[in-house]
Amino acid sequence: MQVTGTAPPPAPATGPLGAPAEEPGGSATKHARRFGLPVATALVMGNIIGGGIFLLPASVAPYGTVSLVALGILTVGAITLALVFGRLAQRDPRTGGPYVYAREAFGDFAGFLAAWAYWITTWVSNAALAVAAVGYLDVLVPVSHHRWTACLAALVIQWLPALANFAGTRWVGAVQLVSTVLKFVPLLLVAVGGLFFFDPDKLGPFNAGGGSPIGAVSASAALLLYSYLGVESAAVSAGEVRDARRNVGRATVIGTAGAALVYLLGTVSVFGTVAHDSLVKSTAPFSDAVNAMFGGTWGGWAVALAALVSMTGCLNGWTLLSAQTPYAAARDGLFPAAFTRRRRGVPTVGVGVTVVLSSLLTVYNFMAGSAHVFEVLVLVTTFTATVPYLLATAAQLHHLASGRRDEVDGRRLVRDAVIAAVAAGFSIWLVAGAGYAAVYQGVLFLFVGILVYAVMAGRRRRAEG
Repeated sequence: MQVTGTAPPPAPATGPLGAPAEEPGGSATKHARRFGLPVATALVMGNIIGGGIFLLPASVAPYGTVSLVALGILTVGAITLALVFGRLAQRDPRTGGPYVYAREAFGDFAGFLAAWAYWITTWVSNAALAVAAVGYLDVLVPVSHHRWTACLAALVIQWLPALANFAGTRWVGAVQLVSTVLKFVPLLLVAVGGLFFFDPDKLGPFNAGGGSPIGAVSASAALLLYSYLGVESAAVSAGEVRDARRNVGRATVIGTAGAALVYLLGTVSVFGTVAHDSLVKSTAPFSDAVNAMFGGTWGGWAVALAALVSMTGCLNGWTLLSAQTPYAAARDGLFPAAFTRRRRGVPTVGVGVTVVLSSLLTVYNFMAGSAHVFEVLVLVTTFTATVPYLLATAAQLHHLASGRRDEVDGRRLVRDAVIAAVAAGFSIWLVAGAGYAAVYQGVLFLFVGILVYAVMAGRRRRAEG
C-alpha cells in the first residue's frame, strides 16, 4: 500500500539524555511478547468498550433521545479518526502514537503537548473508569453506602490491572483478550435481545433539556466521546505490534467499527427497555435493562459481573497506554528519563506514576463528595483527548500537503485529506461540546505541562552542549 508523505527518520537507539531505547533483554524475556492482529484488535476494542458504555446511557439520558443523534455523529467521527491513525501508523509505526506523529510534523513542543495531554487523558480516564466500576460493584456487593468504602473499592479496581502490567506484556495481552471476549456476552444480550423488548413509550422526550437541539447534541456528544477513547490504542502501542505498518491500521479500523456497532445497538436497547425517568437516576443502566427484560434481579447481577470484568480489562489496557506515550517522549528527552525504564516489555515507572496519580484523583473526588464525579472526569478527559487527536489529524494534513506529487496517488490524496479534515473538525467540535468548566480545568493541566516542557527542554539543550 502506497504511503503519502515523506519517510520517517529511523528511531534513535537512545534518547538525547542517554535514555535507553529498550530495556536490557528487550522483548526477549518470556514475559514480553509482541501483539498480533487479534490481540491488537482486542486492545482497541477492549479500551474502547470499557466503563463508558456501561454507564453513559444514564449519563446522557437527561438530554433525551437527541443523544442518539450525537452517538451516530460520534461514530462517524471515531471511524475517521481510526482511518487517520491507521494511515499515520503506516508512515511511522513507532510506539507513542499521536506524540510521534505531532513531533515528526511540527517539532518538539507539539510532540510534548500531545504526549502531555494524552498522558493526562489516560490517568484521569482510569479514575473515571474506577468510579463507573464501583456503580456496578454495588449491584453485587453494597459498597456505596459510605463514600470511603466506595473509594477503597475504586482504588482496588485500579491497582489490580496495574499489577498485571507489572507482570509484563504477556499478561497484559492475555487479560485483554479474555476480558474483551467476556464483555461481549452482556453487551450482545442487551444490544440484540433488548430489541425484542423495545418499547417506544420508554424513550422519553427527544430534547429533554428543553434547550437548543444543536447544543444538546454537542453536550451529549462530549460525554459520549469518552466511550470512544481508545481508538488510538494500537497506534500508541505500535512498537509492540507485529508487522505494525499493516496490523495497526487494520486493528484500529476493525476494533472501532466493531465497538461502534455494539454501542449503537446497546444504547438504543437500553433507551427502549428502561423508562426514561428511571434511566436518568440509574447507576447501572445495563443491569436495569436486563432486569426489565427478564424480571427479577439475576440478570442484573450477571451483567454487573460482566461489566466489572469489562472495566478491569479496559483499565488493564489503559494502564499500558498511560505508560507508552511518556516512554516515547522520555526517549527523546521530553519527559524525565525515569519513564524509559522497562521491565518485561512494560514501562514500569510510567505504570507506577500513572496509577498513583489516578488514585490520588479518585481520593480527591470522593473527598469532594460530588454526586457527578463520573461526568466531571469524563468531560475533562474529553477536552484533553482532543489535543492529541487534533495534532495527529493536523500532522496527517501536513504530510498530505507537503508530500511530493510523484510520491502521492491523487485519488488517495483527496480521500485522505477529506478524512483528515473531517476528523479535525470533529475534534474541534468536541472541544466546544465539553463545556466551559471542562475546558478551563483542562487548560490548567496543559499550562502546567508548559512549565514541565520548559525544564525538560532546558535540560536537553544543556546535555547537547
